[in-house]
Amino acid sequence: MLTLTERLGPIEASAAVDTLTLDYTTRTRGRFKASSDGGREVGVFLDRGPVLRHGDGLTGEDGQAIRVQAAVEPVVTARLEAGLPLARLSYHLGNRHVQLAIGVDGDGLGWVRFPPDHVLEALAERLGARLEHHDAPFDPEPGAYARAGEGGHHHHHGHHHGHDHAH
Repeated sequence: MLTLTERLGPIEASAAVDTLTLDYTTRTRGRFKASSDGGREVGVFLDRGPVLRHGDGLTGEDGQAIRVQAAVEPVVTARLEAGLPLARLSYHLGNRHVQLAIGVDGDGLGWVRFPPDHVLEALAERLGARLEHHDAPFDPEPGAYARAGEGGHHHHHGHHHGHDHAH
């Protein structure tokens, strides 16, 4: 078994000897066993914290790099006008602490992608979004506290500030 213990951050596909395709939930974990796309058994033993992002590299004692890929999984893509409507939908979904991928299509329509959830879907429709249920890679926004090249929440709670949210 190949043991992967070090995060390399984003790497080019050509720098990797193999790929490891993982769903979003698995990419949030620091320790797991899996099979690479090339058939290698791997054990991942990482520090807790940053979510593995599509394109991140991992390495272990042998120094070879394995590149992480976001798996295709069930998602909902909510499409609506870019600008204030997209910002409003992103705000209301984010206020429910759901992971979101956000973008704009070539036709100027904005989109927000999230895991299927009937409550969130109803909210998106109430705000004017057209929903598409499909399978696609899910690689949500890393968050404002992410360090360059990493996902996750990295501020420390040793200092004192409020975390109040208006609900």
